[in-house]
Amino acid sequence: MTLPAPTDYRDIARRRLPRFLFDYLDGGAGAEETLARNRADLGRIRLRQRVLRDIGAIDLSTEILGEPMRLPLMLGPVGLGGMYARRGEVQAARAARAAGIPFCLSTVSLCSLEEVAEQAGGAPWLQLYVIKDRGFMERLLDRAWSLGVRTLVFTVDMPVPGIRYRDRRSGMAGPHAPLRRIMQAIAHPRWTIDVGLRGRPHQLGNLVEVLGRDSGMNDYIGWLGANFDPSITWADLDWLRSRWQGKLVIKGVLDPADARASVALGADGIIVSNHGGRQHDGVRSTVAALPGIVDAVGDTITVLADSGVRSGVDIVRMLALGARGVLLGRAWVYALAAGGGRGVADLIEQMGQEAAVTMALSGARSLDHVDRSVLDDR
Repeated sequence: MTLPAPTDYRDIARRRLPRFLFDYLDGGAGAEETLARNRADLGRIRLRQRVLRDIGAIDLSTEILGEPMRLPLMLGPVGLGGMYARRGEVQAARAARAAGIPFCLSTVSLCSLEEVAEQAGGAPWLQLYVIKDRGFMERLLDRAWSLGVRTLVFTVDMPVPGIRYRDRRSGMAGPHAPLRRIMQAIAHPRWTIDVGLRGRPHQLGNLVEVLGRDSGMNDYIGWLGANFDPSITWADLDWLRSRWQGKLVIKGVLDPADARASVALGADGIIVSNHGGRQHDGVRSTVAALPGIVDAVGDTITVLADSGVRSGVDIVRMLALGARGVLLGRAWVYALAAGGGRGVADLIEQMGQEAAVTMALSGARSLDHVDRSVLDDR
């Protein structure tokens, strides 16, 4: 069977998912200008074509934050991943582990840390939000460490939830949302049987202690709005740095000054990101912000990037602009919805192949040769 191209998974997911789930994944904040800019700006990055450069063996392996990886690629944290395929976070974590790359579990995943660590054969990275209840944060950090989690991704660009009009229109939120979601599920019987019925429980596994075992979608929406902490400052992160013994990565950096503050904090890495255009509409794209941030911090911290990446070509573009590695968000969840764990595995393999071919045609044999010299800035 012919595999879909990486960019085909979105259309397959749109056909298979109830509208509220597809729009929650696919949509952005406000008028979705930044969402569109992420893709458009990446597409404008031109690469040089070089010939006769001895590209017989292309090496995409690397080491990031002390971990060896087969590709400079990670599956980034996406909330409610378990709603896109049966126990979806477990399936995606298995695919990532088999491919030799990290999987980062969202705080607001359906599958708990314990379930993912046990069922996927190893501990993932953990993403944590800025939460008012510091006691809950401490307990979650302790759970993560006891399971073997050694990399914490702390998301700082969501002190308040962005305004997402698509969620109000689709039934994810707004008037009569539960009834609208039920009606949409009925119209998608394949998803209803596989995920709606066989994929239970639909609770947020990492938040059971605060939401209870009977929590559902409405609790998720309400908890987010009530528990993000808009008062947090850089000084508050000193507590987190001293509390967490492992690698600390700050996610949501879009300004050089904030990148330098992350270095001063003692973070091990940053993720240059605008939350995939889901938070602050009107800001610049990640790929536009990336070079200035790399120039500001040099080699003092590991710089990663996300937002808008849909292909192996995009991976090479981000690396050429200075990122050490790239995180996928929507892309892997589209593949999960389209084909479960097998779809995620196929996506990872295809993106690796695309990146290898792109490097070869740009005359780069290894990641050490992927820098701004492969860009065509004429």
